[in-house]
Amino acid sequence: MWMAPHTGSVTKLPTPPKSSFASDNVAGAHPLVLEAITKANAGHFPAYGADPITVRTEQAFKELFDHDVVTQFAYGGTGANVFALASMLRPADAIVCAAQSHINVDETGAPERALGTKLITVPTIDAKLRPQDLESAKSMFGNQHAPQPGIVAITQVTELGALYSVDEIRSLSEAAHSMGMFMYLDGARIANATAALGGTRQTLRSFTRDAGIDAMTFGCTKAGGIFGEAVVFFNPEFAKRSLYVRKQVTQLHSKMRFISAQYEAMLQDDLFITLGGQANKSARMLFEKTKDIASLQLTSAPAANSMFPIIAKAPRAQLQEWAHFYDWDTAIDQVRWMTAWDVTEPEIDAFVAGVRTLLA
Repeated sequence: MWMAPHTGSVTKLPTPPKSSFASDNVAGAHPLVLEAITKANAGHFPAYGADPITVRTEQAFKELFDHDVVTQFAYGGTGANVFALASMLRPADAIVCAAQSHINVDETGAPERALGTKLITVPTIDAKLRPQDLESAKSMFGNQHAPQPGIVAITQVTELGALYSVDEIRSLSEAAHSMGMFMYLDGARIANATAALGGTRQTLRSFTRDAGIDAMTFGCTKAGGIFGEAVVFFNPEFAKRSLYVRKQVTQLHSKMRFISAQYEAMLQDDLFITLGGQANKSARMLFEKTKDIASLQLTSAPAANSMFPIIAKAPRAQLQEWAHFYDWDTAIDQVRWMTAWDVTEPEIDAFVAGVRTLLA
């Protein structure tokens, strides 16, 4: 149960929800994931990915993408991003990304420190890159005094809750590849994106394999997992390097089966899509129940599982004490609400009741 930070008594608001609307990272694990972990714990197995669970799960990823992908497991999101990018980078390569991307604003400079690379950031309104955003990189090519743009990194779903369409990713990939750059997709919320864009395996393939992605992360933690991340390589050159790079960047887990077991459960009957869809549905429900509150300035339904309402400082502080959620852009009084896979309608109603008490 989520416990809000206690900074004083609040008597005006109703009973707070048991669920948190701060992040999808705060939810527990799905029962099938816990069951898979328990089964993986029975007995002794080879280490470093040679166990039968990891071997089966690697094959399951090939079937998921209907492609001879190489899948490597890592500890978490930031580590997986560093690992994947390290497997892709060439000497002097830089990474083009949206200014609001996770690798730029939420990883404490990890890619730059760990990899010795440079992030070339592009300001955008929705944290999505477009082909024209790559034009400025052209002047750097061949200049020995400039970093060489080598990778275009995108996030699906973006940090601002936006979704790339299949055509948007394909167009961006075509532009990047025509300039000699490779495409990387941070898929920490790949479950939400897949559910939102169609909800099938072919949906997933359409905006990854078929859209020109060279490597990607496939998130689990935010969609009902415990820990760990999968890095999927479509480009065989990067896949070959990754076997050694993973150890170098400290992402090789000895008891690999405890990560891969979670993914085996998630891929079975496409559980990850189901859970991503549940989180998205809850966000839409929250939107529908609050969109009439004019001060929130909720003008469009969430694309996935996040919303960014406007709440003035005084009521915001009281609401956050009552049921914690994060500030997003304090300059405009913007906050973030996010729904996890296990949020129920009664919990949404409890949260909305508090919001309405102060704002409606």
